[in-house]
Amino acid sequence: MAKRYGGAHSPDAPKDDPRERAQAAAPGRPFEGRIRAPFAARTWILSAVGALAVVPGFWSAPVELAFHVGAGAALMGAAALTREGAKAEAAYHARPAARRPAVPRKIIGAALTALALGMLGLTWDGVAAAPALALLGGALHLAAFGIDPMANKLPAGADGFQSDRVARIVDDAEATLTQMIARIATLGDRALTARIERFAAAARTLCRQVEADPRDLTQARRYLGVYLRGARDATDKFVAYYARSKDAAARDDYVAFLDDMEGGFAQRTERLMLDDRTGLDIELDVLRDRLRREGVKVEG
Repeated sequence: MAKRYGGAHSPDAPKDDPRERAQAAAPGRPFEGRIRAPFAARTWILSAVGALAVVPGFWSAPVELAFHVGAGAALMGAAALTREGAKAEAAYHARPAARRPAVPRKIIGAALTALALGMLGLTWDGVAAAPALALLGGALHLAAFGIDPMANKLPAGADGFQSDRVARIVDDAEATLTQMIARIATLGDRALTARIERFAAAARTLCRQVEADPRDLTQARRYLGVYLRGARDATDKFVAYYARSKDAAARDDYVAFLDDMEGGFAQRTERLMLDDRTGLDIELDVLRDRLRREGVKVEG
């Protein structure tokens, strides 16, 4: 009689498997916490317009060809900068505490767009049309994509120094997670990529908890710093070894390591949330006692 295959990493693995319990305890889905970049279609259209701007120059004089090539390069550069600026802005709005982008990429993209249309104006109608087209190009870019965030964002009631520390540590943690995901992606193993994404979701959940309450940074800093950097270093060594050897045992050990790390991050997040709930309950009890002393009848 045929028997269905199953194992520790199978979808139908027994629920009493310790690794499955660790995965079940960890919050989030594989792609939870990832920032979806806005304006992707618009920036690709801007890139395409930049490529098309070069084409008429091939039937023009050398000077005009140089202007067309320069305008095309400026538009494609504007598209690339705007795309990265939109990603940075989406991450900024998705987080309770965040530092403003160090480089205003969208504003620079608008300046490049203005420069590109000004150069094209020089090829069409000389100096007279260039300023008007440059202003039009910059204005249209700003209208389509907006400007970059210009101020740091702090959670309610948080001081600037502590929030800046949180933002810096979370930025480093996000960069480390991105490096880990990119390294695993080089192996072309979809199951491993999904597994590292699930671990990243658990780590990002802890990041969001710390951002929501910067007081939790003291307890979570080791996880977001030392432990996460150690996981990145272990990932680098695993990828270097597994790419050469395809050692299944090493792969299983690495997956088990991710299980342990994910479970640890999930437990730390849960502990912080329980501490917050305990603090809330204590505060409510204190307020109830004060009301009772003032002669106010309080239920509960």
